Amino acid sequence: MIPIKPLTNSVILVISGSCLMNISIMAQDFPPNPIGKEGYTLEFNDDFEATSLDTEKWFPYYLPQWSSREKSATNYRMGMRSLILKIDEEQAPWCPEFNGQVKVSSLQTGTFSGELNSIYGQHRVSPDCEVREEQKTEKLYTPKYGYFEIRARALKSNNNVCAFWMIGFEEEPEKSAEICIMEIKGQNIIGDKSINGYGLRAFADTTLDDEFYEESFDIDASQFHTYAAEWKPSAIDFFIDNKKVKSVRQSPAYEMQFMLNIYEVPTDLKLGDLEMSYPKEFEIDYVRAYQPINGY
Repeated sequence: MIPIKPLTNSVILVISGSCLMNISIMAQDFPPNPIGKEGYTLEFNDDFEATSLDTEKWFPYYLPQWSSREKSATNYRMGMRSLILKIDEEQAPWCPEFNGQVKVSSLQTGTFSGELNSIYGQHRVSPDCEVREEQKTEKLYTPKYGYFEIRARALKSNNNVCAFWMIGFEEEPEKSAEICIMEIKGQNIIGDKSINGYGLRAFADTTLDDEFYEESFDIDASQFHTYAAEWKPSAIDFFIDNKKVKSVRQSPAYEMQFMLNIYEVPTDLKLGDLEMSYPKEFEIDYVRAYQPINGY
């Protein structure tokens, strides 16, 4: 994700006589894929069926080196076989020193930082960033290549962004690129069309060029849909609901980690009832990662 700046631009129970009719309001949901994927082996899977977060898979903070674990701790609850990342009204900005009034609830699958007061660490959200809390290196899941998929529903709201992306582990600063699989700005969910941000951002990796897209698709992203990317040595293919939407003909050549989050950002747009009600929630059905049986 680029540094977040101010934005400018399930079931209803109906009583009928003595009967309860279960009417889904998620008629546009895209169904979950089978857990098995032909030609691939499952390498990482979380379907969030447990009663608490699996911290052997997820590091429950957002870039804490630029702030602190206390300020960047994940705000979440477990749903009915789902994970819900949330932002509460009283929640404080995660890093006002370097990222203003942005609030976030986030998970990642690794963490790295340099020494205290150094400029070294993952995903500098501002050129002014310095390490405020040194982190012990953790690699929970840091693949190099693979097929990665999420099934989730975003939040329709003028001041929220829901995202699933990957970043270089960045023990070497130039290994910093981002593969963005989904970036849904709530203001861009309009009826049965939604704009998804996806693609490649190079950051400090001079071997790559930015190739990031924001395109409209015939989906209501506030319903459940699947978003995926297959990261190969020579290209990255992007998918929505199992349909390939783009191929990027370049590829980072180093390990990366997952980032999964919801942001609340300052906005100049008029806020309606939805924006004024809390909590703000991003619901995730599952996150999966596969490797081809015969490799790449």
